[in-house]
Amino acid sequence: MPEVDTPVPFPRRMMAVLYDAIAVFTVVYFLSFIPVVAAGRIIEPGNPFMSAYVVAVVYGYFVLCWTRGRTLGMQAWKLVILAQAAERRPTLAEASLRFLGAAASFALGGAGYLAALFDRDKRAWHDRWSHTRLLLRVTARDGSKTRR
Repeated sequence: MPEVDTPVPFPRRMMAVLYDAIAVFTVVYFLSFIPVVAAGRIIEPGNPFMSAYVVAVVYGYFVLCWTRGRTLGMQAWKLVILAQAAERRPTLAEASLRFLGAAASFALGGAGYLAALFDRDKRAWHDRWSHTRLLLRVTARDGSKTRR
């Protein structure tokens, strides 16, 4: 059956964020052993190298997943990300801009995410800034395929 893409309801978006938070925490946890083993000792809290390393790992997770079409949380909740102007996955530049926008949204207490509640197209700030869109992909029952 064909698939239909519709704007993502806010609760589903937030559940995908929760799933991704768990996935990112796990990835950061295990990849944090690499600098510790390389240094041969415990790395003190607040170490700027370690902070930059963690940001790079989080960036890598999201940008790699978004340029491939979805994160683990998005996959679990049947969400896909597409470039706004085309039916394609985001480029590295679009995914990077989305990451910066999502980080800003998060840093502002989630205001950018909450904006999706009031947006006509249910898009968060980082969706708009990066010219991407998050869509719910479901199987059509009537055989039609539409994109909104």
